[in-house]
Amino acid sequence: MNAIRVRGLRKAYKDHQAVAGVDLDVARGEVFAVLGPNGAGKTTAVEIMEGHRDRDAGEVSVLGGDPAEADRLWRSKIGIVLQSASDAANLTVNEAVRHYAKYYADPRDPDEVIELVGLTEKAKSRAGTLSGGQRRRLDVALGIVGRPELVFLDEPTTGFDPEARRQFWGLIKSLSAEGTTILLTTHYLDEAEALADRVAVLAGGRIVAEGTPQTLGGRAHADATVRWMSDHGYQEVRTSEPTKVIAELSRQGELSELTVTRPSLEDVYLELIA
Repeated sequence: MNAIRVRGLRKAYKDHQAVAGVDLDVARGEVFAVLGPNGAGKTTAVEIMEGHRDRDAGEVSVLGGDPAEADRLWRSKIGIVLQSASDAANLTVNEAVRHYAKYYADPRDPDEVIELVGLTEKAKSRAGTLSGGQRRRLDVALGIVGRPELVFLDEPTTGFDPEARRQFWGLIKSLSAEGTTILLTTHYLDEAEALADRVAVLAGGRIVAEGTPQTLGGRAHADATVRWMSDHGYQEVRTSEPTKVIAELSRQGELSELTVTRPSLEDVYLELIA
């Protein structure tokens, strides 16, 4: 059974159709990334799946239940990490995690959770004194302390420096390895490529493409660009048969600075939302 199943999802604000007929399936244990520009409908769609916003039309099933009719048992299976949070600023990391753990019938051990998110050395520090990356780790700790089956991550690494982002990716991978289903929204294409099993691109309230990061938008079968240095400077050719082109070029002698590239995920993404 899928963790998430959405059919014909629609939501409008006055004359603006924020979500215009979205169909989506997320398998249990999968890391699924939703990409799209600002205003594409990502946040609205995810908030409906979380049970935080009503829909106008469509069917939504999350962990076998309708979020619009969710009870406390259903909510205990969901972990939500918002884009920004300002609560618990006066509590220490240790106090915050232990406080949230009391909301659940079978929480994870708070010390284990703090260690998992890499905040053991900051356990006695107040949340308000943490750096942005550390605060984000605390947000994740609060989102997973209840042993959720499904975690929603809304742009989890916005504002992170490269090192903090890489560390956070390791945390997401460890959660996935435990079997947790993860749905994340992100503007970082390298993040989607590093973490996601599958990706959907949302634009204008609709999903315009879906697939693995390697095959999205026909990326795996797109023409390659063969580039090399000749006596007349750099030369390049786009081809569906790069091996054949290289074989023909090699007959002319040694090839300098030869490269073969296919469209990056960013190239495909920009074309899809254009």
